Amino acid sequence: MQHDTHQGQYSHHADQATHSGHADHADHAGHSGHGDHAGHAGHAGHHPGKVDWAMAARATLHCLTGCAIGEILGMVIGTALGWGNMATMVLAIVLAFFFGYTLTLRSILKAGVDFRTALRVAFAADTLSIAVMELIDNGVIALWPGAMDATLSDALFWGALVLSLAVAFVVTTPVNKWVIGRGKGHAVVHQYHH
Repeated sequence: MQHDTHQGQYSHHADQATHSGHADHADHAGHSGHGDHAGHAGHAGHHPGKVDWAMAARATLHCLTGCAIGEILGMVIGTALGWGNMATMVLAIVLAFFFGYTLTLRSILKAGVDFRTALRVAFAADTLSIAVMELIDNGVIALWPGAMDATLSDALFWGALVLSLAVAFVVTTPVNKWVIGRGKGHAVVHQYHH
């Protein structure tokens, strides 16, 4: 996003007439590294107010992946150990947040960002999305008759879990669309993927 800081400085280059005779911008101080911005054309949907449903769905799917790993692992551990419903649900929620943040953190760290900054970005990007997803997911399981008491060998256990994650995805996608449209959530993460 470095070119944004220079945008106002070089606004006199806005029209083509000013560019005549300046075929290579690398000769200008401050322009090195700018090169061709055509590669950014596909990123129009990441700026505030310009978010499509596909982008929101991808962000939600990313979040759902971490949540599902944590949710399933928590439910399996709690159920296998014979824990009560509340303890199992708390473990599932904690692990859902852990794995949700971890997946985002991993992708930001790959971009060369320091751990402390990456952690702040992951919290800012995923907290609302994971919270909504967990509220819906656990709400469906809690309200589904018999789902809380089902064991790992019951089809009801797995059916309720899959359906609850699907409902959470459907409900969380519009939330993510709204959040990304305001320049928050996964819009924050996106700037580190260049």
